[in-house]
Amino acid sequence: MKEILKYFPDITEEQQSQFMQLKDLYQDWNLKINVVSRKDIDEIYIRHVLHSLGIAKVMPFLPQAEVMDVGTGGGFPGVPLAILFPETQFHLVDSIGKKIKVVDEVVAGLGLQNVKTSNCRVEEIDAQYDFIVSRAVAHMETFTRWIKNKVKKKSVHPLKNGILYLKGGDLSEELQKFASAKIYPLSDYFEEDFFETKSVVHLPVKYRG
Repeated sequence: MKEILKYFPDITEEQQSQFMQLKDLYQDWNLKINVVSRKDIDEIYIRHVLHSLGIAKVMPFLPQAEVMDVGTGGGFPGVPLAILFPETQFHLVDSIGKKIKVVDEVVAGLGLQNVKTSNCRVEEIDAQYDFIVSRAVAHMETFTRWIKNKVKKKSVHPLKNGILYLKGGDLSEELQKFASAKIYPLSDYFEEDFFETKSVVHLPVKYRG
């Protein structure tokens, strides 16, 4: 928790409580359904929660914004972002049913009112969002195909509507076809060693009606 407060000192007591509950909820559910690797559960606040919140450093979401988390797995980055932005609507999607079951239980345990979930492939979703977030579930070229026609036309945030993607390592080859992509190194925001090779990629996505 100290890592969260270090970088997000203005969170409310309720948000602090929700972040504190995360570890116990995931430890409990991980015994039944393994959604976080065993070694990561002890470092959940840096490797999962703070990593997810790197997106918030790049783009603080506005109230009433709509965000979809594709391939959410155990609920990252969607659940930590939903705690941080209680007035933003989040839609967490994963094709693996047991993972969505864990997400549903965690969301219920935290009392989050701004999260809905879907157990399906993202191509089956018929809706549009301000931003689509994810933690490196596919190569960017594949990912952009998956989310085709799912980005709203009107941008109301400082960054244009599109993808906010958590990625690690050298991204130059993967992004060479995407001239409009911008890389935000997370080491600019967080000083822990874990973030040295981690980034958020923002890729504006043009609306196609």
